[in-house]
Amino acid sequence: MNRDEAWALLCAWTETESLRRHARAVEIAMRAAAERYGPGPEAVELWGMAGMLHDADYEKWPEEHPARIVQWLEERGEPEMAYAISAHYTQWGREYRTALDKALLACDELTGFIMACSYLRPEGITTLEPKSVRKKLKDKAFAAGVDRFEVSEGARLLGVEIDEHVAFLIGALRPYAEELGLLGKNAATAS
Repeated sequence: MNRDEAWALLCAWTETESLRRHARAVEIAMRAAAERYGPGPEAVELWGMAGMLHDADYEKWPEEHPARIVQWLEERGEPEMAYAISAHYTQWGREYRTALDKALLACDELTGFIMACSYLRPEGITTLEPKSVRKKLKDKAFAAGVDRFEVSEGARLLGVEIDEHVAFLIGALRPYAEELGLLGKNAATAS
């Protein structure tokens, strides 16, 4: 499978722009994670597609998530990606066997949280710092759907401090701020 095929599947199964944007952001985060934590440059495409497709079945079949995308990937000979997606939430009780499995868990929730933080700032992600994200993580009412345990457990399994991981993800997403709509309130009011 290549990236174009993965994107076509995502778009066929996911109609909302917000979930597509999340998929794209996690793809970007996972591509960066592959370069930092992966076995080598050959991992970038696989890790990126895992990030892109991790929630591909969520919109159409939320009760079955992630079984549909996992089965689809297994049928197409993508067992490593399928397994990582099957483990991207700790409550599913899967073992974290590979760096890919750990990175997907570590990048998913936190990427979404960083995006939520960016939406509220006048300059969006361009001036966002880990300390601001950490402060918002303590506010349980902010982005209440983001599971704080998943955020901390992902960093722990990846073997990094939370501030280091937040800084890493901010750095990975910043070059894509315009594409992802992360330029902040000032950009939104200027257009």
